[in-house]
Amino acid sequence: MSKIGVLHPGEMGISIAASAINNGHRVYWMSGGRSDKTRARAEQQGLIEVDSLVEFCQTCEIIFSVCPPHAAEEVAKSVIEAGFKGYYLDANAISPQHAIQIGQMMKTNDIQFVDGGIIGGPAWTPQETRLYLSGQHAPEIATCFSNGPLETKIIGDDIGKASALKMCYAAYSKGTTALLAAILATAEALGVREELYQQWDMDDKDFSDQVNRRTKRVTAKAWRFEGEMKEIATTFREIGLPDGFHQSAAEIYHRMAIFKDSSEAAALTDILKVLLTR
Repeated sequence: MSKIGVLHPGEMGISIAASAINNGHRVYWMSGGRSDKTRARAEQQGLIEVDSLVEFCQTCEIIFSVCPPHAAEEVAKSVIEAGFKGYYLDANAISPQHAIQIGQMMKTNDIQFVDGGIIGGPAWTPQETRLYLSGQHAPEIATCFSNGPLETKIIGDDIGKASALKMCYAAYSKGTTALLAAILATAEALGVREELYQQWDMDDKDFSDQVNRRTKRVTAKAWRFEGEMKEIATTFREIGLPDGFHQSAAEIYHRMAIFKDSSEAAALTDILKVLLTR
């Protein structure tokens, strides 16, 4: 049984924490500065509360970082400054170049770093969410979830490989959703949305309904996806490909960020209105 800490147990992080508990581990969370929603999630799943980051880092043998991509480096630095020594999994949607940078920072401070990429939604159901791992210490993380429901797959010893897979997958899945949302907004502004729906459905039955659902489904998480699109843009740029498409996708999600944490999908007309507001 390992002592595992999760920074921070949001909707995805709490499911990963619950999966670790299901595998017999003790899982901790750091309550300082966290919201009432975070506390409710942690208490419901039986996470052990500690008050400070220093106590958290002294208690835990393994730390999982599951946070918005723009905060990944800041969280890593805070753990280093708190004196953590153990295994550190960065499971955030960051570029492979960013993962390598954080990994080098961790190695300099005698922390065993593992690169991770999560594909799928919160891990409550078997065979729906997979945590890809890379790095020399990936097996130590994989054993934390051997009984599921979160599935793991080690894809190599090189830091950055798991993040690269996540970036390539999300470049399509979330990138195309941003593109479709922008197309709908353009068609709305030009007065041809209904005609576009008719043409789409002639080509692919019910495609227009799929587009509407995809556009509405991302609104509550758009504030996180903005940073993810920027990380994908960096991934493309660093290997010599144009980064403009995903920079634009980041702007689409930035405009949708007004719907952050909404309990229900926003109305499509409201989404299109927001997208067309500069």
